[in-house]
Amino acid sequence: MVIIVTGVSGSGKTTVGTLLSQKTHLPFFDADDFHPSANVKKMTQGIPLDDSDRMPWLENLASHITEWEKGGGAILACSALKEAYRQMLTVDKNITWIHLKGEKPILEERLQKRENHYMNPGLLDSQLDTWEEPEYGIHVDISRSPEEISKDILTQLNIKHMKSKLGIIGMGVMGKSLALNFVDNGIGLSVFNRTVPGKEEKVATSFAEQNKDFPLLKGFDDMDEFLESLETPKKILLMIPAGEAVDAQLDQLSEHLTGGDIVIDGGNSFFEESNRRVETMRAKGIHFMPMGVSGGEEGARKGPSLMPSGNQEAFSQVEPFLQKIAAKDKNGDACMTYVGPDGSGHFIKMVHNSIEYGEMQAIAEAVHLLRFGLKLSPPEISRILRSWVNDDLKSYLLEITADIYQAKEGDNFLVDLILDAAGQKGTGGWSLSTALKHHVPYSPLAEAVVARQLSSRKSERTELSKIFGHRFRAFGEDKVLLMERIKNAYALCRIINHETGYSLMKEVSDANNWNLNFSEISRIWTNGCIIRSSLMEQLIQVFDETDSLFKHKKTVSKIKELKTDLTFIVGLGLQHEFAIPVMSSAANYLFGRIIEDSSANILQAQRDYFGAHQYQRKDDPSRNYHHTDWLFLKKQSPK
Repeated sequence: MVIIVTGVSGSGKTTVGTLLSQKTHLPFFDADDFHPSANVKKMTQGIPLDDSDRMPWLENLASHITEWEKGGGAILACSALKEAYRQMLTVDKNITWIHLKGEKPILEERLQKRENHYMNPGLLDSQLDTWEEPEYGIHVDISRSPEEISKDILTQLNIKHMKSKLGIIGMGVMGKSLALNFVDNGIGLSVFNRTVPGKEEKVATSFAEQNKDFPLLKGFDDMDEFLESLETPKKILLMIPAGEAVDAQLDQLSEHLTGGDIVIDGGNSFFEESNRRVETMRAKGIHFMPMGVSGGEEGARKGPSLMPSGNQEAFSQVEPFLQKIAAKDKNGDACMTYVGPDGSGHFIKMVHNSIEYGEMQAIAEAVHLLRFGLKLSPPEISRILRSWVNDDLKSYLLEITADIYQAKEGDNFLVDLILDAAGQKGTGGWSLSTALKHHVPYSPLAEAVVARQLSSRKSERTELSKIFGHRFRAFGEDKVLLMERIKNAYALCRIINHETGYSLMKEVSDANNWNLNFSEISRIWTNGCIIRSSLMEQLIQVFDETDSLFKHKKTVSKIKELKTDLTFIVGLGLQHEFAIPVMSSAANYLFGRIIEDSSANILQAQRDYFGAHQYQRKDDPSRNYHHTDWLFLKKQSPK
């Protein structure tokens, strides 16, 4: 909704409007700020404005009101003295008018106390003469305090009975955080959660009750009431577990939704399932939008990175809301973009998560080498990581790891009390299976998944460690030099991790004709998401200039500079019995990508020998396939 607070100068439009903004979380605007400089000059000199002065101003305001309504609403303080002016501003049925009225002595007293305002007190008589009393809206006597006035207005507005702009189904951690983000940005919201007797009861209504400071938030435990509370076309965000739960929820909603309604899946669904759901819902006339959401609980509350896809027409209807709640990049633009058709939003979120897996494992390997190879204490490691952050290796994951190595519980460092058995959800495995399906080399990020799987076998690892007598052996080399080489090894590893993920995105994008914009994807990953980093900032330009990280001049130069340190640290770590799967795999992946003469000729010869699979020859420019009778050659060859 858009609320317009009217009245002559001194009636308290700005004060009351600001209070209403604070209570509803709708943004506040003062119409005086939209006057052209010529109008301001006139009013400063005490010259009344005429209609020719006001028309461009009112047209500009009407245009802004249209945009505010699309984005969820706003509160505008505007004199709107004549009915003709108010009609110009009535660009939408959702506008609510608040008319502030007061006796002339009160108005004069207030104007005399004003400081640094261009409105000349002498214009009050002119405004009172121009004022035309409206018969509609909420009329308020200004003789009371602004707090009492705003409270009375909120009561009369009866917000709880107004239709919500958006609905959320699923009040888990992410659903609740996103809900508060929406209403904190002035977007009317209804929330719903299923009822499971004895486990999940009155979740949505209790959540709304606990957050009464947000009058635009409404909670429902009944699906019919929830759907009835939404404006048409209905816009519903699903924040429920991936898999069968999504299909079951869509089946239920399909019975109640009509053509043009929009359902957004904000969970971590597998993109191929999302592709299917887009088509299924399209056949029912319903817009389905798979959307990746990254940032965890804090990001969801304060500003996540959003990756919507699917129906572009539907996206245009929810774009203003998503822009409001998304994180902002360094230029103040929303870390949100329309990714592409089908389930492409869920696809790039899946790849985001696999890069996240690789980054987490690479950092874990680096700090493990510092801790047990160099025998550094947790505080020393924390200081080193913070120095890396300040040395062009800034990233959210590196920063939180520095925090982790400072945390103590009593006399113990908390990290030393945490069991070394890592959990994981489905996105890492999905990325690996997708890479295999599309024949994309994915070994560094695949090893991050495998490392978690190995870590989960704690009891078996403990048993085998005793059988093999495994122990870490400290490094004997110069500590200062090794710290620098470990930093460089990690720096190159993270470049390779990102290259691996982007290679998969390019292959799948080409296969599906999605035309993904990797520069734009990098931009929306610069804030709000888990893998935000200084490297991601650089990738905006890299993918604006090329489609391959390994072909960009600056990256090539960096790789040449760092590859010796990566291979040295991998060799040193393995010699001292450290498991460093992502670092070692990154080195192998790099050389596998850049080597001209690989060992694959041996593989082809072997395949042709035992299975007659054929091979191509270097001396055949046409690259025809050949087969050799290897047993015959064996007989002919001299012994």
